[in-house]
Amino acid sequence: MTAAFQDVPPASPDEALPRRFGKYTLLRRMATGGMAEIFLSLQRSVAGFEKLIVIKRILPAMNQDRGFIDMLLHEARVAASLSHPNIVQTIDVGQVDGTYFIALEHIHGEDLRSIVRQMKKKGVTEFPLEHALAIVLGMCAGLSYAHEKRDLDGTPLGIVHRDISPQNVLVGFAGDVKIVDFGVAKSGSQTAEQTKSGQLKGKVPYMSPEQARGEDVDWRCDVFAAGVMLFELTTGKRLFKGSTEFETLKLIVDRDYPRPSWVAGGYPPALETIVMRALEKDKERRYQSAREMQADLEAFVRDARLPVSSIALAEFMKGLFEEKLAAQKEALMQGRQLADIIAQEIVHSEHTVNTSVDSGRFSSHNLSTNSGAVATGSVPPPGRTAKWPFIAVPLIAVAAAAAVFVLRKSDTAAPAQSKEEPAAQKASLTVKSEPAGAHIWINGEVRAELTPATIENLPIGTVDVKVGKEGYASKTDKVELTAGPAVARNFTLLKGVLKLQVDGAPANATATLDGKPVTLPTIEAAPGEPHTLVLSAPGYAPKTLKVTGELGETKKLDATLDKAAAGGAVVAKPGTAKEPPTTQPGGSGKLMVSAGGGWCNVSVDGKPQGVTPTGAIEVSAGAHSISCTNADGKTVSQGAKVNAGETTRVKFSL
Repeated sequence: MTAAFQDVPPASPDEALPRRFGKYTLLRRMATGGMAEIFLSLQRSVAGFEKLIVIKRILPAMNQDRGFIDMLLHEARVAASLSHPNIVQTIDVGQVDGTYFIALEHIHGEDLRSIVRQMKKKGVTEFPLEHALAIVLGMCAGLSYAHEKRDLDGTPLGIVHRDISPQNVLVGFAGDVKIVDFGVAKSGSQTAEQTKSGQLKGKVPYMSPEQARGEDVDWRCDVFAAGVMLFELTTGKRLFKGSTEFETLKLIVDRDYPRPSWVAGGYPPALETIVMRALEKDKERRYQSAREMQADLEAFVRDARLPVSSIALAEFMKGLFEEKLAAQKEALMQGRQLADIIAQEIVHSEHTVNTSVDSGRFSSHNLSTNSGAVATGSVPPPGRTAKWPFIAVPLIAVAAAAAVFVLRKSDTAAPAQSKEEPAAQKASLTVKSEPAGAHIWINGEVRAELTPATIENLPIGTVDVKVGKEGYASKTDKVELTAGPAVARNFTLLKGVLKLQVDGAPANATATLDGKPVTLPTIEAAPGEPHTLVLSAPGYAPKTLKVTGELGETKKLDATLDKAAAGGAVVAKPGTAKEPPTTQPGGSGKLMVSAGGGWCNVSVDGKPQGVTPTGAIEVSAGAHSISCTNADGKTVSQGAKVNAGETTRVKFSL
């Protein structure tokens, strides 16, 4: 739904829970908003069948709003057509007592926003790369299925989610990844009025540029949102975070985007290429499908030998939410017991002459404080004259059942006192640069402002300030902030780039640098950063070059391409023979690298091997150099000797 949901207190006496709702039992109100409310519910049927589900019920005030009801039913129609492991399943849609509802699959897990908050509480400072990629891969799989979905006649449904964001991606305690909430989804079956441009739908920090401008959107806006989430999960930093929604929209539409390696040291170049392609402002240069992005991510996982696993993701989740899982299990048992009581109440009532139960309602005037004793008595509901058998249960049981299962929280639910900080505890910083118009990072987080700018409400103490501009070498400084007048810092950025002189390429060759098209033969690149140059030409096999260089340096690169025969095979150059792969006379062994006190990116003999703990890396027998680079960019190295047929383990202390 487009409404923002927030936590609510236990149900008020006018609707005590649990209670019957048609063929379902509402156990616990999970969240509510201005248009609808969400309940954890129980579905029961014959032969002991029972299943936890989620009921999304329209609020009474909105029940006469035909436009909103149409939107709710559209959500149900779109979602009901989707059946995929990475999309929450729609089970039912209907009316009870004139109130519309949607029944959804219940996911025992947490949304990404809640996961990040729990990580902070537990002191987990980095999202493990393999888990971040597992989540984004699941998102891409679900999105590609929805985008490519067709009706029974084979006509594309044209489904676009339009609200891919941390709140709408759930990770289950079994390691599953699910996309939820097609409440703002666009499909080809909608009318022009329902999808007209100019209406912003979705969460601003995850909107594509065309979405932020209010233009017509297609599936590529979901790809952009997936790119934003990939950036944030793998760097630990927000990508678009202005002081207002308007400032955030300007960041998306008008500004250049920072590269992941600018905010996270040791960021894998191949993964950065994927991120930046997903974040292309021009949707024609972006990934043209979620499946294409998924394929590149899977290739990166294979090449980096990352231990991406749903089992490992499940263990990570259980470790984060151990205490909450125990509380949920206990409260679920209480909720089921109360549901049993309701079921007995209905059975008894159905066998009482001239007696009926109003929609299975289990309200506060049905409750007694007789310590849960089973009793019957003449306590008729208003307007009834017959005796009404009832089961008395302690009020504390209802309170306990309503005290848990908080699965989704909004940004507005933070305690009010957290916003009230003394003015004396805030500082200001004025940042200028020559030339002006440079990006500003505070403690690794890119700001909405460009130089010159004065940034307010910063914390007292030492902060890392970075200033960077395209075509100039970036500069970083530590600044001590104090209360009072704004602290000023001036940065002089050195004009200069790394120049790549590409020689030997065919006349019709094209090239991309870090996923962006560039013009040959001379290319300008940012100094001090790893780059990937891909050269291609019709009739030739593509060539990939990895390059780094310093400010003002000119590097000459051999761009000679090998011709490709029919079917894509590479044709050897005249006068040369294809050399057989070299083998080491000593055979090969395996190397496994781990780290204590954190994680790091591992390289063996200068070749990236992914993050710790690595799987078994096959290497030639003999001496090897292993380096370990942590999130702060600090690198430690050591040597290791690998014997043929054996596994050597190396552990770094961070």
